[in-house]
Amino acid sequence: MSEPAVALEGATIRLGGRAILEDVSLGVARGEFVAVLGPNGAGKSTLVKAILGLLPLAAGKARVLGRPPGEANARIGYLPQRRNFDSATRIRGIDLVRLGLDGSRWGIPIPGLPGTKEKARRVAEVLELVGASRYATKPIGELSGGEQQRLLIAQALVRRPQLLLLDEPLDSLDLASQAAVAALVRRICEQEHVAVLLVAHDVNPILGFIDQVVYVAGGSAVGGRPRDVITSETLTRLFGVPIEVLHASDGRLVVVGQPEAPFHHGDRHA
Repeated sequence: MSEPAVALEGATIRLGGRAILEDVSLGVARGEFVAVLGPNGAGKSTLVKAILGLLPLAAGKARVLGRPPGEANARIGYLPQRRNFDSATRIRGIDLVRLGLDGSRWGIPIPGLPGTKEKARRVAEVLELVGASRYATKPIGELSGGEQQRLLIAQALVRRPQLLLLDEPLDSLDLASQAAVAALVRRICEQEHVAVLLVAHDVNPILGFIDQVVYVAGGSAVGGRPRDVITSETLTRLFGVPIEVLHASDGRLVVVGQPEAPFHHGDRHA
């Protein structure tokens, strides 16, 4: 078997002398779609930053694409938390995706230079993959949140990463768009054999697409299949207070307990 895309063993992350996460162990296989869940401030984004090597481990071990964190970032596609683009933003979607290839260079692409056709072909390829070709020449400020998110995922994919880190890409999207993006990510995992870690608030729109879930709470994390992790017993242990996981008749999960509603898996847009 190939080496995992991400492997943490007893990882501890501290900020300002305070442990944010302690003794975290998890593995993400190549081509696997993993959701990172937990309440606000639990350390989900901190975990992503540690995988990128932006935060050092205070204890434990980590390997990312077979290297220490930070050493394989050229093979990682990263989509950080964001706000919606202002409606006055005039950059075209296709140009935004192209920045994923050469945005670190000064100036604008000059037609006729070596590699120009290959880059244009790759941009067109990822636009087709994410289903954004038909609106890629429009100013991104005119597009819907779901359309913008597809273009940003295309930007993260354009350099053919082996690991994709998506930090709350579903936030502020309606439920239909959340499910559409989740289906897109599932397809990317299968077609491109890319490992994906997606940070999310709500498991329900993505529940049918993910392979694993990593639930972060109480300074720790538990990973595994959703039905094994999102349980009353596991979450009670993580939060340190009684938690009950309810299964709605339509398949949705609702997590309730004391203190009041530490995490609600349901329609945040209702």
